[in-house]
Amino acid sequence: MTRTVDVSVVVPCYRCAQTIERAVQSVADQTQKPLELILVNDASPDAETALCLRRIRDRHPQWVRVVSLSVNGGAGHARNEGWSLAKGRYIAFLDADDSWHPRKLEWQFAFMQAHPDIALSGHAHVIGPISASINALHEKFVSIGKWAVLISNPFVTPSVMLRSDVPHRFRQDRRHMEDHLLWMDIVSDNLQVVKLDLPLVNIHKPLVGVAGLSGQVWAMSSADWGNYGQLFSSKKLSLHELILLWIWVALKFVRRLLLLNLRRFAKFFLGYGRRL
Repeated sequence: MTRTVDVSVVVPCYRCAQTIERAVQSVADQTQKPLELILVNDASPDAETALCLRRIRDRHPQWVRVVSLSVNGGAGHARNEGWSLAKGRYIAFLDADDSWHPRKLEWQFAFMQAHPDIALSGHAHVIGPISASINALHEKFVSIGKWAVLISNPFVTPSVMLRSDVPHRFRQDRRHMEDHLLWMDIVSDNLQVVKLDLPLVNIHKPLVGVAGLSGQVWAMSSADWGNYGQLFSSKKLSLHELILLWIWVALKFVRRLLLLNLRRFAKFFLGYGRRL
């Protein structure tokens, strides 16, 4: 009989009828099942998503719950709603278009139990198939300090498992980088955060898409500036730290735009060369 671990899995769902089955199957395939899987329908306007979620719940009534929100609030809001209803000692996040290694919950839960002082752990990710050769949990992890989290987001959200009693939540007024702000809130309160050296989540799409990339780069940079401003308002950053981080975001923004334009020029000239 498959062991159940004291983990609630929360998945925000919005227009995800084409991918949610794969995500849920990766949870069903875990060597150690979660206490529950909470699928939060974030007021998705398509009937297909609601129908798909009902089918999944009816297929796994013992451990799948569907929560339907009346107003779309974004992924952070949906995760908070699932978190507030969760029964597990730990919360693991998964996105509707991603999937896990079959032993992700087994290994990460065992690690968290062995290190009860750790508030949050994340791990590496891959874009593409996860290697089947990953077959043992090595006690190799890195403690992530405050400035490491401030300068760069160290985790993709579907890699994160945290204690359910962590006294912070996703900011519901954010539509970009709300996950990074949560990690920064946590580490700024001197709660311990670590990263496991194991790629246990498959991100099935690029983290920054090709279409509309300029807009995404601006939105991400604007969110970074806003996040640091929020930390300053909460007295978690000094004024000189805020200024340094704002300059850092500006430099990253310029670098991203340069890389974007270089890719576009390369794509244009490669296409032009083929036509000659």
